[in-house]
Amino acid sequence: MQNFEIQKMDQKHIDDILQIEELCYGAHHWSKDSFLTELNNKISSYNCLMYEDKCVGYIGFWKIIEEAHITNLSVHPNFQNKKLAQKLLLSMIDECYKEKIKFITLEVRVSNKKAIALYEKFGFKSLGVRRKYYQDNNEDALIMWSENIFDKKYKELYDRIRENLKQYELNNDK
Repeated sequence: MQNFEIQKMDQKHIDDILQIEELCYGAHHWSKDSFLTELNNKISSYNCLMYEDKCVGYIGFWKIIEEAHITNLSVHPNFQNKKLAQKLLLSMIDECYKEKIKFITLEVRVSNKKAIALYEKFGFKSLGVRRKYYQDNNEDALIMWSENIFDKKYKELYDRIRENLKQYELNNDK
């Protein structure tokens, strides 16, 4: 696990990201132009999870005053089920703490049970539904929100997740 490193996304990561997008989402994924636009978007931030000089996962979000809106979170299928999405989500929350961003929101497909479970683990709650949100199949999206991440209760949850991930990484480095 120590071979995984978080880096800020730049143009050199886009080909790896597009491969992840296709593997995870098939024909209905973001385009190269979409990611290039995000690199130039003043409110966006993207972190890549690197393994041996290759991007194997990424998270993107927009920073809008006191809110962060997650736009993407994906891990290459060969690297899933290793708590790497948690590592990416923690990197994003770390950035939110540094920038005094209090709340995090996102949309997720109602059928994406693994992602919903991940977000619930991080204290997100479903506060609504966007009907027919996804254009590829008109699937609904859950609108999920975090509590104020500066509240004591959330900080305790964050610290517990970080510590559990640290223990997982130590146990899996052997």
